[in-house]
Amino acid sequence: MAYRRTPAVHDRLNAAREHLVDQAIGVVADVGWANASVTAVAAAAGMSAGSVYQHFPSKAALAVEVFRRAAGREVDVLGQVLREGGGDPVERLERGVVLFARRALERRGLAYALLAAPSEPAVGQERLEFRRRYREVFAAVVREGVDAGLLPAQDPQVTAAALTGAIGEVLVDPLSGPVEGAAADRVVAELAAMSLRCAGAAPRPAPAAVPLAAPSL
Repeated sequence: MAYRRTPAVHDRLNAAREHLVDQAIGVVADVGWANASVTAVAAAAGMSAGSVYQHFPSKAALAVEVFRRAAGREVDVLGQVLREGGGDPVERLERGVVLFARRALERRGLAYALLAAPSEPAVGQERLEFRRRYREVFAAVVREGVDAGLLPAQDPQVTAAALTGAIGEVLVDPLSGPVEGAAADRVVAELAAMSLRCAGAAPRPAPAAVPLAAPSL
């Protein structure tokens, strides 16, 4: 008779896997993909390297899950602001870009790992998929702005692709260097202004400070 896991065992394994992934995210944020070895992740999680392989068949599989989990949180936060953040579509676009940039600069090690750091080939494939997810949330708010007459007629998918690429490119250097305080504020303000220009919005006053976390996530 084949062994069947009890609900208690299943829950215990899921909890251990979640703990492992959370600790792996922290290791990647601290030392990058190249140095986030299975041994280092296991030590951070308080388990043996062999136990890591009980949850993931390879380092690449663990890296993919780390990327999906961490990048997914950022897409969810951005999407919530762009869809439900209050205000008109242009205000939400600006607020979303500001929030995304501030979160990235606050968590620069993790943000750099997600956006640009050398990684496993499988993680590179995941980056392409998440770029598509970012494009979709940007395209939706741009489309809404066009329909409301707040943005000029345009292809929302093209604008969203431009925004996704430009935002990542602008942030790469600040994330890899000591850009803080007033310099970081300037980067965020310029990035928000560039995003509105890209979408064809009228100039707006400088954005107010935005909290780093969305309350409901």
